[in-house]
Amino acid sequence: MRTLPLAALALLASNACFAAKPLEIWFIDVEGGQSTLFVAPSGESMLIDTGWRGYNGRDTDRIMKVAKKAHVKKITDVLITHYHRDHVGGAPQLIERIPVGTFFDHGPNMEDSKVTKADYADYERILPRAQHVVVHAGDTIPLKGVGVHVVSANGNVIASPLPGAGQENPACSTAKQKEVDTSENAFSAGVVVTYGNFRMLDLGDLTWNKELQLACPVNKIGSIDLYLTTHHGLDQSNSPQIVDAIHPRVAIMNNGARKGGSPSAWEVVHSAPGLADLWQLHYAVESGKDHNVPDPFIANLYEDCQGDYLKVEANEDGSFTVFNSRNKFEKTYPSR
Repeated sequence: MRTLPLAALALLASNACFAAKPLEIWFIDVEGGQSTLFVAPSGESMLIDTGWRGYNGRDTDRIMKVAKKAHVKKITDVLITHYHRDHVGGAPQLIERIPVGTFFDHGPNMEDSKVTKADYADYERILPRAQHVVVHAGDTIPLKGVGVHVVSANGNVIASPLPGAGQENPACSTAKQKEVDTSENAFSAGVVVTYGNFRMLDLGDLTWNKELQLACPVNKIGSIDLYLTTHHGLDQSNSPQIVDAIHPRVAIMNNGARKGGSPSAWEVVHSAPGLADLWQLHYAVESGKDHNVPDPFIANLYEDCQGDYLKVEANEDGSFTVFNSRNKFEKTYPSR
């Protein structure tokens, strides 16, 4: 019988361990903004958005706390979805605390507002401290072992469906446009993140009409395992057409205590066909018990909170586990 050398056996064992490692996704509580940390089995990392500026460095502190737990000492990629303060405001504080490899964004600010112009100017000032890449719909962001596919950027969406998508969307027969949005929200860079059979969708704050371009007349995204509700669960986004089309198994809402979680948008997501569970970063104070999920699925129950997070560990077979840091409750969802 032929035997393998010890070095070859060690390599096989190493590869087996590598293959068994999950993709980690940390949903950081930045009080109704966004900051989501991805840690690939390779050790490379990607942060989508940096939370708010100010608040005595609260959001950067929370990002750094999670980075430490995730054993991340350098963030390989930072994707800024758009230039509103709750998404890009913390970038100057972040780069003072941890090295960044490359900043990705949709290009220059497109919104004519004093606050957004100021935040974009502050962001521009830190770009020379890292590499900088402007992404377009259809591009990919390099993250070793993980696919990051840009499906929207700078007001445009992908021209062709992703592999496996392209089915006609019956829900489009009732689709209605909303007033044209000229804010930075409509220019959000959105991505589909894949790890083996696992697929996650994050569209930043992309608004209703742009969502319809991804969902109608055909579904350009395909089915999704994990959906980060768009725009913090506000009703300017989360159209029934896109939510029904992507058929999410689980959704996570990055709302704050008093931002996001609109009852009508909550209903659309909560009643999505085939949805197993909706999780929330915060209890939505103004929505009442009827439009909040049960307490075990909420990371922060009170407005004055410690910033607990939700963590997902996703496997190549498409199975994944969601963990609530507040109460240590977790739930595993099998592969399809």
